[in-house]
Parts: sequence; structure tokens; C-alpha cells
Amino acid sequence: MKCTIFIDKEREEEVIIYAHEESSLVASIKELAEKTTELTAFSGSEIVPLNINEVFFFTTDNSKVLAVTEKEKLTTKLRLYEIEERLPDCFIKINQSTIANIKKIDRFDTSVSGTLKVKFKNGAVDYVSRRNIRKVKGRLGY
Repeated sequence: MKCTIFIDKEREEEVIIYAHEESSLVASIKELAEKTTELTAFSGSEIVPLNINEVFFFTTDNSKVLAVTEKEKLTTKLRLYEIEERLPDCFIKINQSTIANIKKIDRFDTSVSGTLKVKFKNGAVDYVSRRNIRKVKGRLGY
């Protein structure tokens, strides 16, 4: 399949696919193109655009969903499962209340008890639940 990319800041971004037939590759490209890289969030009473590439993780706190970036914690009106549906593959659910950006993880620490501690590049710490350990290790290739 031939690929051509045009960079034009004046035009709206779009993906056009010319294919001989519907295939799993075409379906994957379509799914990837339809995922958004921006959401809206709230900083106090202000509505701010949230670039998900800057988000370290999404988490719940007192029934609020927070997007944690390097500088701040922003509130979003979406539920965690709704955010998960919109996120690209670099995000993975590590426990019931946290979806982590793999690109923003500094390291994983294992303990004798078998838990997996996640240390983010911004200094935050969380844990992978036992239910998700196999999925997380699979995504990381070990």
C-alpha cells in the first residue's frame, strides 16, 4: 500500500483511503484515524482543550474523573470508560480507576508479593491490579 502525507496547517486534518477491498488493515487505519487526540477538560470554571498526548494518566477521585498532566490535574465530565474508548493504543487500563499513558511511565517496580508498582515521569505512583497484570505485561512484551 502506498502512503503519502501532506503537511498543511491551513486545512482540516483528514484521512482518505483508496483500497481495492475492505480489509483488516483498512479497518485498523480507519479506527486509528477516528480516535481523537483532544478532549475538553475543566480547570476550575474554565473549559480548556486537553491534548491527550500530554496526559500522564486518567484517574477517578471522589466520583470525578481527573486528567493528570505534568503541571496540573484537570476535571473532565466524561466517565472513565468513555475516555478509554476514545484513547489511542498508548493508553492502558492498569486498575479499576486508572488509565495510564505508557509513554509517560518511568518504570515498573515488582515486589515480592507480586504487585506491580507504576512510577510515572512526573513522580506520581500507582499500582497495577492483579486483574490487569497479565494484560499490562503482554503490552510491554514480557
